[in-house]
Amino acid sequence: MHDWVEFAKQLRSIAQTGQTYTQNKYELERFRQLEALTNQMFAVLADVPVEKVEEFIIPDRGYATPKVDVRGAVFHEGKILLVKEMSDGRWTLPGGWADVCESPSLGVLREIQEESGHLAENPRLAMLKDRSLHPYRPVTPDHIYKLFYLCDYVGGSFVENIETEAAEFFALDALPELSLGRTLPEDIHHLWAFANGDITTVHSD
Repeated sequence: MHDWVEFAKQLRSIAQTGQTYTQNKYELERFRQLEALTNQMFAVLADVPVEKVEEFIIPDRGYATPKVDVRGAVFHEGKILLVKEMSDGRWTLPGGWADVCESPSLGVLREIQEESGHLAENPRLAMLKDRSLHPYRPVTPDHIYKLFYLCDYVGGSFVENIETEAAEFFALDALPELSLGRTLPEDIHHLWAFANGDITTVHSD
């Protein structure tokens, strides 16, 4: 099924880019039909109504290009800072979509503060992953690059917000149930190895 998901992703990319650049109204309609068809393909592959697929896909126009997700790893006394997502009740490294007009490194510090209440500094890019090449779940029709930053802990405490319901430090051998669409156990262990100088920057395509 993985190959069919990749085929559908590529068709959706063609449909989006075609709608951006075509000057022909008939071609525009064909690209719109192609986009609708790819949504139907995702619905069949996921065994869900097509309306659910249309709600799940991130709205986008223009030349089709990967999305960027930034995640911050903050270790303190051998433990990793995680936040509990309201959306699924599971834990993840704090982070989210990179914002326009904000560098990824500044964005990850902001996300850490907003989602956990804790302050961090000195972000260093430790790992870059193509989400589609790793076992993140669920599979998404969007192509996403994940940037993981190692950050130094400053201090703080959890502050209520609209995205997370808790923030705690966990021992690496006692991780809670993770939100596997956002963070994998191997991500945390790779980041710990980077923090301790056991590995250098990982570009995991």
